[in-house]
Amino acid sequence: MRDMAVFFGELVRDPEGVAALAPSSAAAADLMAVGLETVTGPVVELGPGTGSFTRAILARSVAPERLTLLETSPRFCEELTARFPGVRVLNRPAEALDGLGLGSVGAVVCGVPVLARPATQRAILGAAFKVLRKGGFLNQITYVPVPPVPVAMRRALGLDVVRLGMTMANFPPAHVFRFHRFAER
Repeated sequence: MRDMAVFFGELVRDPEGVAALAPSSAAAADLMAVGLETVTGPVVELGPGTGSFTRAILARSVAPERLTLLETSPRFCEELTARFPGVRVLNRPAEALDGLGLGSVGAVVCGVPVLARPATQRAILGAAFKVLRKGGFLNQITYVPVPPVPVAMRRALGLDVVRLGMTMANFPPAHVFRFHRFAER
């Protein structure tokens, strides 16, 4: 219940910043964390909100000290810091990822909605793939059954995409896609 209260408080305060109808479900979080158990090095989560994905990431044997969260809501940052000791929580936008001094990142988990924001898509993917190591990947949630980044932009950034799955146990139903550099699956 606390997650819902914090979430809806932030939704009322900043609907455009939250840009979701409800916190992500455990089923969606599990899809977003697929593959993280084999990743070495740092893991970054963009737009963690109340921490649904964070819980799933930590459950995949990612040690708290390997995890960095970037969140723009100061209220969400306070909650995340209290809930996840040892996890680095930064009150910064996802687009700032490549300016944090992180290198050789193994994976990025992105909860920031990018479908209707082409400039945001390019900025987030560009920043993520500057810090991702060879073979690193970005898992992205969306509420449509097609990749949230158009083919032309993927080509321009040298990225390929794989569908990880979908779940009806989320509101709205969620689809998860993995982006990686060409020939680095």
